[in-house]
Amino acid sequence: MNLISAYLGKMRGGKQVPARAPWHEVFWSAPGAFIGIYLIYYIGHYQPLHFVDSLFLVGSFGASAVLLYGIPNSPYSQPRNLVGGHIVSAIIGIICALLLNAQSEIAAASAVSLALIFMHLTRTVHPPGGATALIAVIGSDQIHEMGYYVRINAHWHGCCDNVGRCATN
Repeated sequence: MNLISAYLGKMRGGKQVPARAPWHEVFWSAPGAFIGIYLIYYIGHYQPLHFVDSLFLVGSFGASAVLLYGIPNSPYSQPRNLVGGHIVSAIIGIICALLLNAQSEIAAASAVSLALIFMHLTRTVHPPGGATALIAVIGSDQIHEMGYYVRINAHWHGCCDNVGRCATN
C-alpha cells in the first residue's frame, strides 16, 4: 500500500506549482506556434498525402510547438532534440512498420518504446518523437508505401520550419 500511495503522490507534481512564465514568453509563444503550425500545415499540402495523414503529421508537430514556444529553455525543446528526436523516431517507426506489419499492436508499442531508447542513446529525447514513431506504424497504406525518404523528408521540413520559427522567438 505504501508503494501505491508514493506513486500516487508523484502524480501531484511536487509540493509547489511551477512559476508562471514571464509575460513576454507568454505573449510570443502563441504567434510563434501559430506561424510554425500554419507553415507545416501549408507545406503538408504539397506532400502526396491524404488529408487525414497530413493531420497526423501536424499533430506530432503541434506537441513540438508547445515545447518549443511554450518552454523554450527546456532541454527537450532544443534544436538538436527537435530534429534528432523526430528523425530517429521516424526511422525506428518505419523499421517497426516494415518488420512487424502483420502485428500492428506490437509494431506500435515497439516503435514508441524503441524510439525512446534510441532518443536516449543519441541524446535527442523529444517527447513528440513518440508520436512520430507511432504515426509511421498507424498511418494509412499510402504512408507505408512512401518509403523512408519521403516520410523522413516530411519530418525534416517540419523540424526545420519549427527551428527557424523558434530562432525568432
